[in-house]
Amino acid sequence: MSSTVTSLSKSQIAYEWIRERIARHEFGPGYRLVLGSIASSLDMSVVPVREAVRRLEAEGLVEFERNVGARVTLVDEQEYVHTMQTLGVVEGVATSLSAPHLASIDLDRAAEMNERLRRLLDDFDPHLFTVVNQQFHTLLFEPCPNPHILDLVHRGWARMAGVRDSTFSFIPGRARESVEEHDHIIELIRSNASPLEIEMAARDHRWATMNAYLAQRHPGDGHTA
Repeated sequence: MSSTVTSLSKSQIAYEWIRERIARHEFGPGYRLVLGSIASSLDMSVVPVREAVRRLEAEGLVEFERNVGARVTLVDEQEYVHTMQTLGVVEGVATSLSAPHLASIDLDRAAEMNERLRRLLDDFDPHLFTVVNQQFHTLLFEPCPNPHILDLVHRGWARMAGVRDSTFSFIPGRARESVEEHDHIIELIRSNASPLEIEMAARDHRWATMNAYLAQRHPGDGHTA
């Protein structure tokens, strides 16, 4: 009996410890919960930690992915979709309007950032990839001369940060495709492609990530933007 009580109390400790960190966004959406590491931090076996994680899963705060394990759940799928759809539209326009103001040195810098993203694919860290990915896109849309559109883009990125830490935590395979699409966007700008072509490439790039996430979450449902 005492062993059972001890197990239950440790499970409760682990539950409260993990839940608190999720609430503080220390463990943000998409964060991988490594049971062994958590157990070591709490000086207990993996068993009560696993029980705590299953309880959090029942509450919708954690989800399990085949061959990956437990991750903090994306906060609100509908909010994510709405934000990505909107961001795709306004960032596409902003990138298109920025294109004439991007010098060769800016595009060279963007290409260097994309090469860094490509190198990150070998030892994939979704959080770091997302940080560098945002820096890449910021370089391309920040010269947008329309302050109202630029403000909408900034709002979209800020809203996205509140919805998830990294979509790439859920769909790591999408990262490689994303890097290839970055090359295409840079080449369109370098070659003075039409504003509409640049806008659509940037928009479709954003929406492709959203659609890949939806396809992973709902296989066979035919989700597209």
